Amino acid sequence: MRSIHISLICILALSGCRPDTEVLDPPPAGIGTPYNLQLPGNFPPMAMPPDNPMTVEGVQLGRFLFYDGRLSGDNGMSCASCHSPSLAFTDGKAVSKGIDSIQGTRSTMPLINLGYSHFFFWDGRAATLEKQILEPVKNVIEMHETWPSAMSKLQSDAAYPTLFDRAFGTGQVDSTLVAKAIAQFIRTMVSGNSPFDKWRRFEGLIPPDAVAGYDLFTKEGGALNQSIPVAGSTPVIGQGGADCFHCHTEAAGLFTDEQFHNNGLDTVFNDPGRADVTNDPADMAKFKTPTLRNIMVTAPYMHDGRFANIDEVLDHYNSGGHASPTVDPFMKFTSPDLTLGLTPEKRVQVKAFLESLTDEEFLNNPAFMDPGPPHL
Repeated sequence: MRSIHISLICILALSGCRPDTEVLDPPPAGIGTPYNLQLPGNFPPMAMPPDNPMTVEGVQLGRFLFYDGRLSGDNGMSCASCHSPSLAFTDGKAVSKGIDSIQGTRSTMPLINLGYSHFFFWDGRAATLEKQILEPVKNVIEMHETWPSAMSKLQSDAAYPTLFDRAFGTGQVDSTLVAKAIAQFIRTMVSGNSPFDKWRRFEGLIPPDAVAGYDLFTKEGGALNQSIPVAGSTPVIGQGGADCFHCHTEAAGLFTDEQFHNNGLDTVFNDPGRADVTNDPADMAKFKTPTLRNIMVTAPYMHDGRFANIDEVLDHYNSGGHASPTVDPFMKFTSPDLTLGLTPEKRVQVKAFLESLTDEEFLNNPAFMDPGPPHL
């Protein structure tokens, strides 16, 4: 989904009587069947918000809502319009257009392992998945609907009142409950069965180039034993690697540090990024680190979709990027005297590693597909 930004998830309906920011209590005890979320063996437990425990009924409701175009002003755009399962819930566009054909400025982020995230949207302006889900329907660049209208459409559906009652103990359609249901569905979107994961769990093999690419991924860039200055820190010693691990950390299997970085895309900025949220000039042009999982199916790349393919991404990092006052200290090769040093052979290996992160089971999971119109 995008935000004016057409970014991350797309959706929501509304309650005509409750404010959008209201936090409801958990469903009454005994409402819904606890959902048994299956996680890969190399993943940690997923913390659930106390006021939105996952249930079978909540996930089912969220799936219907995720694909429901009635959340948009023209009844034709749903969350899934910008988040296709086969593209790791992206849309293959640099930036998307909403129902009024107004073009956004940010690229759709994938919906992968978001149950582990702490910030949402490229600029991190939403602190919870539920809050993130509340935005797109009222955004004039995206779904351009009002909450009263969306609520009325959903409430008049023959199945939704019963589905809401089964999930939350009330048949009254409410924007907060819509967000909670969609969040439950999105938390089921766990990707952790790629060839790389199976290799790490000793359940399979990956090509030798992918193994070599993973080794490059985990090592500092630059020439072997070269002393490389790091702004505000001690120098690092070059290891001939690809220098990916600083931001795309493997911790918890996420391949993102969940932080915000200026990765040297520009010297002059046309998008303030994180600074738009914090009002801190030090955050200018910093954006959330996306996961590398399923990266080979989520082109184009970067917050504005400027790079059409992964080769262009590697070109950018190999060139060192552009220096600026807020460029990340780990963008160590912006000086013309230094180079990351990705040779053609190393590029092949890094790409092979990234290919090994493609989770076909995730991309083709029938539980994520369009369930059709809501039904009991």
